[in-house]
Amino acid sequence: MTTNPIQLFDTESSTFTYILAAPGDTDAVIIDPVARHWERDLRHLERLGLKLRLVLETHAHADHVTSAGKLCEMTGALAAVPGGCGIAPAELQLQDGEVLRFGPGEEIRVLHTPGHTAGSMSYAWRRNVFTGDALLIDGCGRTDFQGGSAQALYDSVTGKLFTLPDDTRVWPGHDYQGQSVSTIGWEKRHNARLAGRSRADFARLMDQLDLPRPKLIDVAVPANRNLGLPHGG
Repeated sequence: MTTNPIQLFDTESSTFTYILAAPGDTDAVIIDPVARHWERDLRHLERLGLKLRLVLETHAHADHVTSAGKLCEMTGALAAVPGGCGIAPAELQLQDGEVLRFGPGEEIRVLHTPGHTAGSMSYAWRRNVFTGDALLIDGCGRTDFQGGSAQALYDSVTGKLFTLPDDTRVWPGHDYQGQSVSTIGWEKRHNARLAGRSRADFARLMDQLDLPRPKLIDVAVPANRNLGLPHGG
């Protein structure tokens, strides 16, 4: 049986947060929580009788502040972050290929998927993959700041994410079109930015996007490198 994650949404930044829990056990993991929703997220855990063990970040976000530090303080969970994102206070600095364990036999595989940022990670669990901003539904994350690279993102998606089984469910870090979940097979065939495109074509496309600078980047990135906690806190 493939267990679906609990998918929560922040309308201001269009960010998805995910809670993972295995059937018949109380251990839980949360991915990419948002600061303004820490109470909401704790209520979800409480209602379901879950104990938070790990707080995962896919990267140091530029468009919202994380509640990772707050949730860890409140629950005793450990923060697990990409080792290349400069999030120094986190207990677990993850590297490509590591396996995180929670509950009785649950495993999350760590996949280094740089390109949106240099350190970005995706997380694979039970035929689900949580792709952060590397792979979005019918799109992908931008590549023009925080050590981003269109060539690296193309390699991450085609060389790592698209090698997962076609029926793997894709749970993105954001959505701006009212979509919530896709599959690897669908994205390989239909993704508007990636399907049927060469590495050079993709790089040209990304270089021409000319996107506005994220409004919160100067606040969010430093805050997120401290797990969303006040410096010195």
